[in-house]
Amino acid sequence: MKAVRFHATGGPEVLRYEDAEQPVPGAGEVRIQVAGSAYNPADGGIRGGFLPIPVTLPHVPGYDVSGTIDALGDGVEGLTVGENVVGFIPMNADGSAAQYVVAPASALVKAPVRIPLADAAGLPSVGLTASQALFEAGQLKAGQRVLINGAGGPVGGYAVQLAKRAGAYVIATASPRSSEIVKAAGADEIIDHTATSVLDAVAEQVDVLLNLAPITPDGFTALVTRVRDGGVVVSTTPTVTTPGDDERNVRAATIFVHPDADVLSNLVALIDSGDLHVEIARRVPLSELPAIHQQAEAGQIHGKVVAVPPAV
Repeated sequence: MKAVRFHATGGPEVLRYEDAEQPVPGAGEVRIQVAGSAYNPADGGIRGGFLPIPVTLPHVPGYDVSGTIDALGDGVEGLTVGENVVGFIPMNADGSAAQYVVAPASALVKAPVRIPLADAAGLPSVGLTASQALFEAGQLKAGQRVLINGAGGPVGGYAVQLAKRAGAYVIATASPRSSEIVKAAGADEIIDHTATSVLDAVAEQVDVLLNLAPITPDGFTALVTRVRDGGVVVSTTPTVTTPGDDERNVRAATIFVHPDADVLSNLVALIDSGDLHVEIARRVPLSELPAIHQQAEAGQIHGKVVAVPPAV
């Protein structure tokens, strides 16, 4: 089979589009003929060797997958050969940037039917991150106010949609490039952070502050003043400590996304009902994935990119 792999950690130049041995599913696993493999910034971190996720070299990147089951390992129940699935698969195992990938059956759910199968790869990890941040960590409820800082990225797009659907009042920061997408996602207010101070623009305090963007420690601490007493600060940026405020009982939580098939199934159902939309910025052949890593290093990737392997 064809795959993108790296044999040593380093820059995008270590990636190779090459022949690799087709994997065989073990007990509790299935093999998927890949329809789509989504690129995520963490793929670059793993490739570069500066994320603390151990991998065996050579390594196939890609932990978001959509495709069709073509083989079952021992003990797999509830899934069948020929079934279209989507999943967030282990980040330390060989991934989906290949024609075939092996994945735990427990990480997979039926793929949405409302959108192209390849595009469904753009859902799992970012959709789960948004849901876990808002509802598990943030405990967001109808009628509350949420500030989503960095709403223009893939996680932000889902966060805006899910928060709005939950009945929250959504304030979102976005650049002019992404403001229309954020508006279409349902944001009640959009702050152009390139032209306006977010601190000054949020006049009324919020119940939940969700940070999805690079931010300085001082800037993050300042934003906490815009959270009401007893509110929550949630962040997906582990490089900066998530600040709270003990005196005002403002809780802090940092999100590390984890697999959750039940939540992922619910997200798929929302897609099929038309209540959640998947935004794919670009679809590229798998052979171009090394170039996507290169463009990401240069800050040229905006939105979700899905790599599509060649037909088998």
